[in-house]
Amino acid sequence: MDRVQIVHENFLSRLAAGDFPEGAAPAPGLTADEALQLYRAQVLSRALDIQSRAMQKAGQGFYTIGSSGHEGMAAVAQALRPDDIAFLHYRDAAFQIARAQQAGHEGMMRDMLLSFACSSEDPTSGGRHKVLGSRALMIPPQTSTIASHLPKALGAAYSVGLSRRRAPEHECLARDGLAMVSFGDASTNHSTAQGTINAAGWTSIQGAPLPLLMVCEDNGIGISTKTPSGWIKASMQHRPGVRYFEADGLDIFAVFAAARAAAQYVRTQKKPAFLHLRMVRLYGHAGADVATSYLPRAEVEADEANDPLLHSARLLVQKGAASAETLSDIYQSTLEAVAVEAAQVVKRPHLKTAADVMASLIPPKRQCAPSNGPDPQARKTLFGADAAQMNAPQPMSRIINWALHDLMLAHPETLIMGEDVGRKGGVYGVTQKLQARFGRDRVIDTLLDEQSILGLAIGMAHNGFVPMPEIQFLAYLHNAEDQLRGEAATLPFFSMGQWTNPMVLRIAGLGYQKGFGGHFHNDNSLAVLRDIPGIIIACPSTGADAAQMLRECHRLAREEQRVCVFVEPIALYPMRDLHGEGDGGWMTPYPDPEKTIPLNTVGVHGEGGDVAIVTYGNGHFLSRQAQKQLLASDIKARVIDLRWLAPLPVEALLAALQDCARVLIVDECRRTGGQAEGLMALMAEHGIASFARLTAEDSFIATGPAYAATMPSCDSIVAAVKALVT
Repeated sequence: MDRVQIVHENFLSRLAAGDFPEGAAPAPGLTADEALQLYRAQVLSRALDIQSRAMQKAGQGFYTIGSSGHEGMAAVAQALRPDDIAFLHYRDAAFQIARAQQAGHEGMMRDMLLSFACSSEDPTSGGRHKVLGSRALMIPPQTSTIASHLPKALGAAYSVGLSRRRAPEHECLARDGLAMVSFGDASTNHSTAQGTINAAGWTSIQGAPLPLLMVCEDNGIGISTKTPSGWIKASMQHRPGVRYFEADGLDIFAVFAAARAAAQYVRTQKKPAFLHLRMVRLYGHAGADVATSYLPRAEVEADEANDPLLHSARLLVQKGAASAETLSDIYQSTLEAVAVEAAQVVKRPHLKTAADVMASLIPPKRQCAPSNGPDPQARKTLFGADAAQMNAPQPMSRIINWALHDLMLAHPETLIMGEDVGRKGGVYGVTQKLQARFGRDRVIDTLLDEQSILGLAIGMAHNGFVPMPEIQFLAYLHNAEDQLRGEAATLPFFSMGQWTNPMVLRIAGLGYQKGFGGHFHNDNSLAVLRDIPGIIIACPSTGADAAQMLRECHRLAREEQRVCVFVEPIALYPMRDLHGEGDGGWMTPYPDPEKTIPLNTVGVHGEGGDVAIVTYGNGHFLSRQAQKQLLASDIKARVIDLRWLAPLPVEALLAALQDCARVLIVDECRRTGGQAEGLMALMAEHGIASFARLTAEDSFIATGPAYAATMPSCDSIVAAVKALVT
């Protein structure tokens, strides 16, 4: 007999015999009717777990990580409001069901069964995954996430505090609300969880409003690895800036009392709290998991003897809310109702084609109030003496700074956040004066934690802000890249576009910084970004292009809800000259604030038809130098600046290549995983007869005189073109 059947029969036999586990008397707070309603939610959660395994055995269901043992989370839902945004642990079906009951939302049983069956009629993900989530219930969809949802919960909580002072146009969270996030004891050990808990305390100590409730569901084990006894309490009880609460998670009355107290503290004090609930895990980790293969049978049976449904039954009988017979009838009738509904649900349609699956990759556009750009008088006052210099050629770093000023002036919902972006103005001065001019709540100096920086942006975007987070160096992104891949990019996909987190992520990166290399500062690989579905990657190479592309990225985020990554070549920040010292050939005037460079376009420089050099970033700068030298050798080259690296501007690129006999791709990123790989395939697929690539070596970058030795140079571009045309 499997453990599911054992737990089922134990519950019915012990309930009939009045053989309840020991526990405290019902704590005050819940009425008899409320407690009975929570029991119904717990039972439905259990019945759905049982049915999911039956569906899997029949080949009709595809997910069996259940919530059995964690049904006490129904009482947490009861202690919160339905408009409190909740980022849920994957064992929190009881929370979602209880919230649906609380909000008068009909049909949750069917909704969840549709998700188990991966039916295209699933109202949350449209059959793309089994997810907990509901737009109507303010629950963003989550799958089997391991702590990666904590940073964005922190961001959502921060947005609630900020919206009281600066309400965004698309605000959706209550200003007196809170953000709740739940996770397991094993997940608490993940760096993402530890970073969020630390960031919450760090923020709280500084007095910033942060109504965040973190709920740890401690069942003592992560798949098969045990959590040391007492570890969660010992490590979390005295965290600076975070108030600790605890309760027996098997007791819905105790859970409700503790959760209500924690929520009241968070809501009124605008400070974070950690609610520690001790629970059990029933049935093992998932359907294929046999707990007795790695745990002593006695331990498994001890957890089963502490079935939270038995604890709830004991408490309800003691409270006089229902008889054991009534509770048994509720349990068995719920099992029957779920089985009947499941028999219908498995017949519902599924996704069939790639187009079906991909339909929600790109989020929908949203209505935005018309923007006339920055107010001229306010702009004149803001820029002061800088305004007189805008018609004169300037380096890229200064032009990006001015573009950020204009965007923030025109769009009050726009925020900048990152390490050192405030008073210091960033490592390279790109955000200078912004904090002084717009305030600390719009230009936010964060702690040194890239996961928290991106999570802050994701969560604030949930509440209608347009965040522009900064990652100081491209190599630092790798500490937090899953916040893009696993959270930001997937949200519209798994919610059918009902939830989005638009942003413009600015990253200083790529190579060619003179004498400045090494592992963490010069990094010439964009491979971790290129294969994330749905995101936009922009890489400007001149100041004028940078301003216009940044504005387009902001528009794409604000109006089309896209996630944009704006890669700024560090070496080109201060660049002034192109061909010779003092020529000023790489500087540009500041473009009019209304001008943009649309997505899916390329820059074309020169009309030469002997060869087209396809490139971007620093490669554009070097190719323009090479273009002049090639002309001296009577080779007429056309330089095509891609500008947009994802999605590639295929049609514009092919149009720009017309009448060019040969193509050289110059890619400053590594040969393996660089842009050139896709571009070479594109050339072959479109029948271009003669093409080659010049890339960086598969190497890290050195510090000192050899800083550029592994990457393309003007000379190597000239040589590669000559080899191609002869």
